[in-house]
Amino acid sequence: MRLFEGTEFDRPLRCEVCEELDEDCTCPLPAVELTPPRKQIARLGVEKRKRGKLMTVVRDLIDEHEHLPDLLTQLKNHCGAGGALKDGIIEIQGDQIDRVREKLTSLGYRTKG
Repeated sequence: MRLFEGTEFDRPLRCEVCEELDEDCTCPLPAVELTPPRKQIARLGVEKRKRGKLMTVVRDLIDEHEHLPDLLTQLKNHCGAGGALKDGIIEIQGDQIDRVREKLTSLGYRTKG
């Protein structure tokens, strides 16, 4: 006897629309609508961390469908610096506020700070 035998977890996953198995389903994927960058305001700032290290932070961006990691990668490549994503806040190492503002503006975001 298997652990989930006879329960809903024992059965293969099926499409909610056509009831076919997920691997056999031919339904079109629903369109994902993201908030356009021109409707978002990125708040930029430079913070001082331990031992006098500076970090450029980008706040108040909407994280829909996990697009912030891609944006972080673009900003890190543009600035030539390391960075991280913590609790929806993008952090770039060093005082890179001018470069970050330039990249976000070219992507269509409005910036403050």
